[in-house]
Amino acid sequence: MRLATIRVGSTTQAAVAEGDKYRLLESRDLVDLLRAGLSPSNLRPQKAIPCETAIPATLVPRPSKILCVGLNYRSHAEEMGVQPPSFPGMWAKFPSSLIGARDPIALPRVSDQCDYEVELGIVIGKSIRYASRTESRDAIAGYTVCNDVSVRDWQFRTREALQGKAWDNMTPVGPVLVTPDEVSHAEDLRVECYVDGVKLQDGRTSDLIFSPTELVSYISTFTTLEPGDLILTGTPSGVGFKRTPPRYLLAGQTVTTKIEDIGELINTCVADRDWAPAACGTDRAVAAANIAAR
Repeated sequence: MRLATIRVGSTTQAAVAEGDKYRLLESRDLVDLLRAGLSPSNLRPQKAIPCETAIPATLVPRPSKILCVGLNYRSHAEEMGVQPPSFPGMWAKFPSSLIGARDPIALPRVSDQCDYEVELGIVIGKSIRYASRTESRDAIAGYTVCNDVSVRDWQFRTREALQGKAWDNMTPVGPVLVTPDEVSHAEDLRVECYVDGVKLQDGRTSDLIFSPTELVSYISTFTTLEPGDLILTGTPSGVGFKRTPPRYLLAGQTVTTKIEDIGELINTCVADRDWAPAACGTDRAVAAANIAAR
């Protein structure tokens, strides 16, 4: 099954992909759907929208947690010149970081060192704490595509990565959640990133140091994971700041991040001063309207 959050006028609606169409569901987004449960009664399709005309919103616009894992590909640890870690290193993002699969990426005016990072995303489907590997596997609702765009000069100001990772309107997620049965729990999928059509990253999820199940189990030890929570699992080698010379994103460039059998993100980079929330249909504005209407 492939699920999405689609923009419908001034609001959003959860949807299920059926061939070349999305069928809208009653829930206003994927987070609400997962919190209600993926039961047949919550998956009754309604109006159909052609996939080619549907506008994807941020897949999970209001997760309670967004956790990101670093140095989780052996190839990336090698290009960084470090040994693979013994434990996952992580940081958090905030819902204001997230954008949709076709939204522009807002490049901050205070940096010229923004870097692309294709990543497999895990979306949680049920509440868990102190979960075993088996429980963690069962708690994964599905997988998606993420781009952990990073502001490198801010990231490396201190030993903590948060200030380089949690910028507003810089993290595309989507376009769909694919349930684990369709992708064998993402055990060996190709992950790629292109900038203006030039391939800069090419890896496989079989190169992950900590698997999705291991990450969910580990994270659930220190915090309760809730339906709709998002985990970014790390990026393979080929990042811009490790190239010679370094290669950073520029306004006007198009970044395409894709994962085999899941989908792709296509995002144009713009200066943050040119990033217009109303024009881009940001999900924060949509969420505010939804909350006001409740």
